[in-house]
Amino acid sequence: MVGIINTLVGLLIIFFLLNTVHLSYWISTFAGNLAGAFISFILNRSFTFNSTVSFQRGLPRFLTIILICYFSAYFCSEKLVIWFTSFYIVSTAVEQNGAVLIGSVLYTISNYLGQKYFVFNTVKTA
Repeated sequence: MVGIINTLVGLLIIFFLLNTVHLSYWISTFAGNLAGAFISFILNRSFTFNSTVSFQRGLPRFLTIILICYFSAYFCSEKLVIWFTSFYIVSTAVEQNGAVLIGSVLYTISNYLGQKYFVFNTVKTA
């Protein structure tokens, strides 16, 4: 449920900024994912992973994972869509919206795994 809320909030903001306000792909995706990230940290820490990781330890790790996942997912999705559309003629809007959808899937999966195993992991290490 947390992932659905984060994704919907992020995508609504991204598509609004991209298609209505006409901001760039990178500004729109960054703003949407930033909003989703704030929701994600609180809800995932409290509900999804029921974590007791301190804010001092968790927040820097969370921000690191968010940034790595964001740039990796949206860079790869943009390049994939550009490559795909080299075979087909589509509008820039279709290209960008396709990249957003693919990027959001890649981001959601990688972000979940990063948060589960790196940010909110409470397993004690030696």
